[in-house]
Amino acid sequence: MSEAQAHLNAGELRTEQVRSGSLELDSSTIKIFAGNANPKLAQDIADILGQPLGDIMITRFSDGETRCAINESIRGADVFIVQPTCAPVNDTLMELLILCDAFKRASPRRIVPIVPYFGYARQDKKVRPREPITAKLVADMISHAGADRIFVIDLHAGQIQGFFDIPVDHLPGQPLLAEHLRSMGICGKGVTVVSPDVGGVERATILAEKLSSELAIVAKRRPEPGKVKVVEVIGQIEGQICVLIDDMIDSGGTFVAAAQELASRGAKKIYGCATHGVLSGDAIRRIKDSEIEQLIITDTIPIAPERRIEKITQLSVAKVCAEAILRIHQNDSVSTMFDSVWSGQ
Repeated sequence: MSEAQAHLNAGELRTEQVRSGSLELDSSTIKIFAGNANPKLAQDIADILGQPLGDIMITRFSDGETRCAINESIRGADVFIVQPTCAPVNDTLMELLILCDAFKRASPRRIVPIVPYFGYARQDKKVRPREPITAKLVADMISHAGADRIFVIDLHAGQIQGFFDIPVDHLPGQPLLAEHLRSMGICGKGVTVVSPDVGGVERATILAEKLSSELAIVAKRRPEPGKVKVVEVIGQIEGQICVLIDDMIDSGGTFVAAAQELASRGAKKIYGCATHGVLSGDAIRRIKDSEIEQLIITDTIPIAPERRIEKITQLSVAKVCAEAILRIHQNDSVSTMFDSVWSGQ
């Protein structure tokens, strides 16, 4: 890399420079590998960067143990492992740890897991006595396995960054969602961004600011696991286009219950937004049968083709992951990329 390339304007997108040919990458110094969790996302990232995916074999022994073999030299290279720890979370997490260990023993310059969805993030504190803080345990395991830093998108709780003993590059999900909503004309004072629970108010506030819209909060309680009861809605709902926002949608119970309450209070239309589409169990059916007009998620977690429905729109995070990879590789600031990535440059 030339000195001129090393000091590019912090506001410019490195991925655009790669595409235009003004920035050339040395394939011997940057390696992108895909785990089994989301190979399509890994391929999309590699395509944006004009790089081939690394040659690696991941197999299982007859008893289910994971093994891997790296089929190319990575000595002195920055190694990026694309592996969200989504379902089956124990398998994808263990695979990530094994990959980190394998790479660590092959003398790379740095190992950087790209973990768009960080599993176990909901276990970030003790709710009852004698419970584990599993998010901290997972952070420790990734660090000890050999990772030098980690890239994540929209952690369930921001304080999880402090669980790591290595640098964490944390990208919020709201800007990507806001960009898509604005392209649909969903913005301004006729729109109310709704947090489906009190804990998500900060996330909803950020989205409301980006859409120049109103803010509302749904207060709920869980009488029993898997059951959601709405207690109160604070904010202007009647006659508004409402946008529910959360970091993830899992069973869909919270979104569906909130949407039903918003509809009963006179909402004109209801949209759902979440960075991570976990969509476990009967979530797809619940969304399909709900008051939600459209659910907008990202591809941090893959959706099997047979589970796709018209109500669900999936946005790609490949561009921002690729941009982050380039900036980490070039020792540039990752935080300064946010505005330029989301501004459509």
